Amino acid sequence: MAFLRNPLAWYKRYVEHVYDTPSSPAGITGRAGHVALQHFYEGASKEEASKLGLMYLRDVPDFEINFGVHRSRAAQKKKRAAMEKEYLQAIGFYLRRAPRYTVLGVEEKGYADVEGLALPIKAISDLVVESKGNPGCVDIVDHKFVASFTPRGGYKTQFILQAIFNYYTVKTKFDKEVKRCIFNECKKTRNANGSSQMRRHVIVFDDYKEEFRIFHKLINDATEEISRRRLYLPNPGDMFEGEDSMDVYRLGLVEGG
Repeated sequence: MAFLRNPLAWYKRYVEHVYDTPSSPAGITGRAGHVALQHFYEGASKEEASKLGLMYLRDVPDFEINFGVHRSRAAQKKKRAAMEKEYLQAIGFYLRRAPRYTVLGVEEKGYADVEGLALPIKAISDLVVESKGNPGCVDIVDHKFVASFTPRGGYKTQFILQAIFNYYTVKTKFDKEVKRCIFNECKKTRNANGSSQMRRHVIVFDDYKEEFRIFHKLINDATEEISRRRLYLPNPGDMFEGEDSMDVYRLGLVEGG
């Protein structure tokens, strides 16, 4: 997805291994939530898990945060306090009714050589769990902290691509049939009508055969594209890394090959 969105930013990070682009406050808050849930599903209490996520958030240095218009020290301090408040509210919503699973793996990093693909693929799965109602099979679980819910049934293409990456790596690592990918969304702001802060989206892999074909085609086309000699151009319209990619291009800091 990074390559499709901004080739120059992709080249800088994944080929040159330069990781100096600050992250958004929302991204860091989400990562703190993932840290908390990692500890929770590894056996920590809700209180302990929440504190560990908060510690992670507080340990992120200011220079790794894209504060945007918040340029003064006072404004950045206020923004960090808002980030902590948002984190504590979001993780509180999640842990209040945390889904329970028979967990087989937490933060499982995996690699897979897939027939028909020239390059191995890699993915990290938040959870690998026993598939309820499918003896001997497993499900993948992904946590997402969001500003608004994805509409029901309106699965984003990015969800499906992520699910297929994880399908292959989990199948390889656990040597079991992978039935589903479950995305648990937690809305970070409180619903005014008191409705649930949690929404679950389930991708049943047997229902997405055509998407697997498209996935293979996209990976192979992207592999062919990065294999040829080419120029890596910035994408100024990228809301995340557009300005940074233009700075890299302007200064000639990265030369594609």
